[in-house]
Amino acid sequence: MPKNKIHFEISERRMILYLFDVIFVLAALYLVGNLLDLDYLKYSVSNLYWALFLVIYLNVFGTIFEMYNLQVASNEYQILKSTLLTVSTTVLVYLLTPFFSPVLPSNRLQILVFYSIFFITLILWRLFYVKFLASSRFIQNSVLICDKDQVEELILGLENIDPHYKIVAYVNADTLVNANFEEHHYVQHIKRDDLALFVIEKGISEIVIASNNTQGITSDLYHQLLGLLESGIVIREYTQVYESKTYRIPVQYMARDFYRFFPFSRSNHNKLYLSIVRVFEICISLIGVAIGVVLFPLIFFCNILGNKGKLFYTQERIGKDGQVFKILKFRTMVKNAESNGAVFATTNDVRVTRFGKFLRKTRIDELPQFINILKGEMAVIGPRPERPHFVKEIATLMPFYETRHIIKPGLTGWAQVNYAYGETIDDSLIKLQYDLYYIKHRSFYLDLNITLKTITTVLFYRGQ
Repeated sequence: MPKNKIHFEISERRMILYLFDVIFVLAALYLVGNLLDLDYLKYSVSNLYWALFLVIYLNVFGTIFEMYNLQVASNEYQILKSTLLTVSTTVLVYLLTPFFSPVLPSNRLQILVFYSIFFITLILWRLFYVKFLASSRFIQNSVLICDKDQVEELILGLENIDPHYKIVAYVNADTLVNANFEEHHYVQHIKRDDLALFVIEKGISEIVIASNNTQGITSDLYHQLLGLLESGIVIREYTQVYESKTYRIPVQYMARDFYRFFPFSRSNHNKLYLSIVRVFEICISLIGVAIGVVLFPLIFFCNILGNKGKLFYTQERIGKDGQVFKILKFRTMVKNAESNGAVFATTNDVRVTRFGKFLRKTRIDELPQFINILKGEMAVIGPRPERPHFVKEIATLMPFYETRHIIKPGLTGWAQVNYAYGETIDDSLIKLQYDLYYIKHRSFYLDLNITLKTITTVLFYRGQ
């Protein structure tokens, strides 16, 4: 009888990367420092204060340069690139912040050794991760309980997100079809009566229930599930699995009684949290406005050459509680770009000028929105404000869309850093799922995560 295979959830794999990055780097610096009697290496590790800042720099810059993006962490070429950028930036900043790091050594060779040990240790550990911990031997096998017409959509919805998660079989919960059900070409179909035996024989680690048809969960199947639960098999509802793996709220699988599934983050009404966030927003906005003022002469000159028209652009958007406000941006499109009516912006939009494309890619076009933030119309982080025309159109087709308006719209947000421009209604659905996830899980930690991802977007020229 095969035993359950070892597997790691997405959060567990990220934690492994964070933890062992730190352990291996500190251990290597300590060993080499003592072996070669290099004071800078020894002090960087033995002094807890300096070691703490080294760890902080490593984790922050590792996040910015996508060391903890699991798709990047599973690709040897991308690992080389992200490790090189992370180590170079971490070491440079560490060397240039003397109060938070040891005094620079008189023997500059120690700096080269410090950098080399840092890089070699990280790259060897990450290549080991790609070769062994990101391999097929750690795939998590699951069984799905759902209606027959859900199989393909539900399987692809999970496996496309997490390549280490595989649904190997399903139980049909449709009461009209069971014994003579035709095999599905994606996974094996198993009868309800055979579920417990199949789970034990195949070493299944999780059962996912996606059916809304309670009649399909017969008494016999229910008792099998209880027995499997007692034996240590994890049983979860599909929306829980979907949310934990995609970091989105699966509104397409929920009924109108959404409040039952959606306990809004207490941070949305926490006065202390909101006050602290507002102080940071004002500080960040003042810095943003200052940067805009410094860049203004260059932007003004380039606008004359590349855009040939007004520099600023205003447009009505929907804010908190459905209030309309005018968003301020640097213009990036040609004149009369919407002479034929409002349309979604698209990738490689022909209406965007050459200089406008640069402004969008670098997010410089959004610098004037710091004025909207200072006025209290927007936040730094939140759902992207949409135009009234599209809000009305999307809300008639998509449940819960206007739920986005319970908090201020943001300059950046969970949807913006995880998904490109919405070109269709389907894209808007995906972005809505991300927005609702942020509203549900809003916290300082998630805000920090979005901030770091936004820096990544700017550095890698991924704006739209």
